[in-house]
Amino acid sequence: MVNYNPKDWFTFIFRVHKADTVQKLWRLMVCLAVYAAVVAYFELEYWKLSGTKNGLSNISMMHGLLGFVISLLLVFRTNTAYDRWWEGRKLWGSLVNDSRNLALKIQAILPPGVAIRDYFRIMIPNYAYALKNHLRNNQSIEELQHTHNFDPATLKIDQHIPNQIAGHMLQEVQALYRQGLISGDQLITINQELSTFTNVCGACERIRNTPIPFSYSAFIKKFIFFYVMTLPFGYVFSVGYFIIPMSVFIFYVLASLELIAEEIEDPFGKDANDLPLDTMSANIRKHVAEIL
Repeated sequence: MVNYNPKDWFTFIFRVHKADTVQKLWRLMVCLAVYAAVVAYFELEYWKLSGTKNGLSNISMMHGLLGFVISLLLVFRTNTAYDRWWEGRKLWGSLVNDSRNLALKIQAILPPGVAIRDYFRIMIPNYAYALKNHLRNNQSIEELQHTHNFDPATLKIDQHIPNQIAGHMLQEVQALYRQGLISGDQLITINQELSTFTNVCGACERIRNTPIPFSYSAFIKKFIFFYVMTLPFGYVFSVGYFIIPMSVFIFYVLASLELIAEEIEDPFGKDANDLPLDTMSANIRKHVAEIL
């Protein structure tokens, strides 16, 4: 995720960042400029249609009508993608708070010096790291730490790793209850905190596994393509060769909105505008270690 100062206008306007859509679109923008130049040359210089009555000059009326429609579609598309991004941020914020709450309850319930405290100090952050990798389709266990009765190498890589870690913690909690180290009420309290981990995991999987419907996304891309490709035919009679930068700029605006929506609709990846899951996982490990 890009950290920035929202009040620094110079940075926004004059610097090209990794997240800037120009880096992804510049080839298409060059091709579009060449295309607009060819259309303008044939209409103005070769066929000499400027100043004559022809149907091409009326195409601009179509763009005026469709411009409002495409703006509504892109606003809806962007808002929907941002809702998914923000929901993912709230879910991971909930995971941070739930991890702290579970650590605080373990700290208050278990007496100092009990080895099982170190177990939860390791396993609670392990769940965050496992969930982060799971959402990125990465089954790596390199970031998971060992504890006295847990070895990451025993995890089944072909299965749901966050569920395995949550199940392992639940088994330890049940063992504490059978040993008389926690009461029944304390068992219920700890189980409720552990269940919130699984709820967060399921909600994140819902966002990741349910993209915007294909037909809707494909229609917007086709709409943008045909809208921009027909711009030179009508507006060249009004603006002449200025249609070249005009077409490129309009394409840049419309396509950038679609690219931004594509990037943030899955907020758990490694794109520049995705959520900082590495930092949040590290913070969970830091805070739980401080508490326990």
